[in-house]
Amino acid sequence: MGVEIERKFLVDHEKWQQVVKPVGTHYRQGYLLDDDHRTIRIRVTDKQGYITFKGATTGITRKEYEYKIPVEDGNELLNGFAISEVEKIRYRIEFTGKLWEVDVFAGDNAGLIMAEIELQHETEEFEHPGWVTIEVSDDERYYNSNLAVNPYKKWGKR
Repeated sequence: MGVEIERKFLVDHEKWQQVVKPVGTHYRQGYLLDDDHRTIRIRVTDKQGYITFKGATTGITRKEYEYKIPVEDGNELLNGFAISEVEKIRYRIEFTGKLWEVDVFAGDNAGLIMAEIELQHETEEFEHPGWVTIEVSDDERYYNSNLAVNPYKKWGKR
């Protein structure tokens, strides 16, 4: 069974600008289905496509199954079937033996920078990089599927 255990954090923009970063990867991702119990996501980069099935979130855990698909198929699915979409640049950064994925959002979500870390279990301890700020794991507004339909720019004052 595929399981995702993930925590999400906002990123301090000023400190993030100081970070030496690897080359980021542009992601276009859209949702074919999104309800309280399941999500079907299509994600494409310039080299690979993915289809992902996610279950309902309990705490910071949910079932997740992800499969590679051809980029052309991914783009066709996004263009023909996606009900909502987000774009972002993802940076993968190792910090004290853990992989952090930092998303710098574009389009209607520009201005939002979020970091995610996947864990082996919900109570796993880890160190926070200096550019990580507030945890938003429990705030559904920050789910990518929700950002696709209620983008960051529409939130007003934060």
